[in-house]
Amino acid sequence: MSQKTETAKKPVSRKDMTKWQWTLKEMSNNKTGYFLLAPFYIIFFVFTILPVILSIFFSFTDFNLLETPNFIWFDNYIRLFLEDDIFMLAIKNTLVFAAVTGPGSYLISLLMAWFINELPPKIRAVMTLIFYAPSISGNVYMVWTYIFAADSHGFLNGTLMDLGVISTPIAWLKNASYIMPIVIIVALWTSLGTSFLTFIAGFQIVDRSLYEAAAVDGVKNRWQELWFITLPYMRPQMLFGAVMAITGAFGFGGVITNLVGFPSPDYCAHTIMHHLDDYGSSRFEMGYASTIAVVLFFMMIGSNMLVRKMLGKVGK
Repeated sequence: MSQKTETAKKPVSRKDMTKWQWTLKEMSNNKTGYFLLAPFYIIFFVFTILPVILSIFFSFTDFNLLETPNFIWFDNYIRLFLEDDIFMLAIKNTLVFAAVTGPGSYLISLLMAWFINELPPKIRAVMTLIFYAPSISGNVYMVWTYIFAADSHGFLNGTLMDLGVISTPIAWLKNASYIMPIVIIVALWTSLGTSFLTFIAGFQIVDRSLYEAAAVDGVKNRWQELWFITLPYMRPQMLFGAVMAITGAFGFGGVITNLVGFPSPDYCAHTIMHHLDDYGSSRFEMGYASTIAVVLFFMMIGSNMLVRKMLGKVGK
């Protein structure tokens, strides 16, 4: 009888439970922690997960915010990829913009953070503020508007005319040939934001004793320290910075709108975000706008997966 009682009281091991049973058991054991996290999860679900689900749902409908959504299934997707020439141009511009500003802003943030991290603490604080300021300045576009002003009073036109390079002012922000390079330059200049601060924080938490051990193992210069010690150690910060850079690159419509207006001349800088804003905020074709949002969402997901795979090789 006692042997049966001991067998009945024997704790159930992880191997004896299904994954779902084990998950419920762990949640029950840590219910206080889940209760404290509940407000965040609720807000995250309402403002992040739910909008994605609703966008996917409305992408299969004809919806104008006033009438009941009418299911048209894949008609929006067919129209988007086979009939909407402006959208195909927007995809091209977005990919070009993201391919340059995404990796560019990421590398600039990483290298500048590495450089600033080598400075004394007081100088480091000042330099961090100087480089971070453009990303939070509300009037940053006024500077670039003055630089690329179309008359002879513009800084670039005036300088080139004084040097004899040009004889008449160039309308930089009205000429389709110059707009994309200009907005890429401005986007890179304003890209030292959250990723930049994250990298600086990541450099601060690296265990200094690892460098001493690496010197014994044959690491000879700072580049080897960066590749084999620093970057693998701060991989979480690098991944977060990559996500922020990709998100910013695909959603960088504000820079273009503030510089060249909406729409840009000949749609030369028209991005997916502009197309989404056009149909969602101006035309109120919410079903079609949801389709654009879904395509943009999966493009960003694919880019993030690619970056995660590439970052997994750092330091290996």
